[in-house]
Amino acid sequence: MEWERAKNIILVAFILLNLGLAGLLFMEHNRYTLTTDRISTIHTVLSENNINLYTAPMRRFAPMRHLELSGFYYDIPALLEIFFYGAENVIQEETEERHYRFKTDYSLLEISNGFIFFDNSLGLCESRNSFYEQISQADAVKISDEFIETHFPDFVREIVLDAYGGDGVQVVYRQKYRGQIILSNEIEFLITAHGIQWVELQFGRVIGHSAESRMIFAPDEILITFMQRMRHRAMENPIFITGMDMVYLIEYASDHAGQVYPAVPFYRIFIMGDDSEFLINAYTNAASF
Repeated sequence: MEWERAKNIILVAFILLNLGLAGLLFMEHNRYTLTTDRISTIHTVLSENNINLYTAPMRRFAPMRHLELSGFYYDIPALLEIFFYGAENVIQEETEERHYRFKTDYSLLEISNGFIFFDNSLGLCESRNSFYEQISQADAVKISDEFIETHFPDFVREIVLDAYGGDGVQVVYRQKYRGQIILSNEIEFLITAHGIQWVELQFGRVIGHSAESRMIFAPDEILITFMQRMRHRAMENPIFITGMDMVYLIEYASDHAGQVYPAVPFYRIFIMGDDSEFLINAYTNAASF
């Protein structure tokens, strides 16, 4: 009987402990979640300043860890394999330190100050009628997607724009790490009827998350900062916010080998009729536009 009674006491204590933990988790979740009242308030404040929120605002703002990335330095042989695979007579031109130029009769690969630029148009004759042929966005995306899937499968397509009067299409990819975009790791293409005309790349290698989390500003506080920066523009024409998400960004980095830099979380805001990405530091609430 004593053992049965002890078991019942232990079981009750275990249930109460779990209920207490569940309550604490619920309170912690609510602590970093926008309430409906706060969402309603930010809609009203923005509207009074001629800014309209045409998307559901982010609600969660739990503490976040920054990412640690290498600087913008690269594996040169791997890049040569990607851009000159099977090519003959690749010539390396003499340049200053940490500046590289590799060339064939048809293309040029240049690496300098952390940027990679591949020009694939050297052998094209502009007088050919095909130079002025247009390419659809769908066909351009197929070409760039194939390149990305082969060489950079953790990058995702983010931007597709007509360029050069419709003769070409610009396609931009960013790296995605554990569900979030690393804005400073970017690959941009210009695709024409000839195929890939040029590619520009810049990326650091992802090392992992930092050990400690930091508090971030709530989405409604970020939107207030956006409103303050855009108030004069909104006085002339209404602004429609069409999207808001969280990305990582390295603000300062070098091409020196061995260096590690923090990529910190930024809120990213999109508005109708504008291709710009409006960035606000989640840790400091400081705008970068």
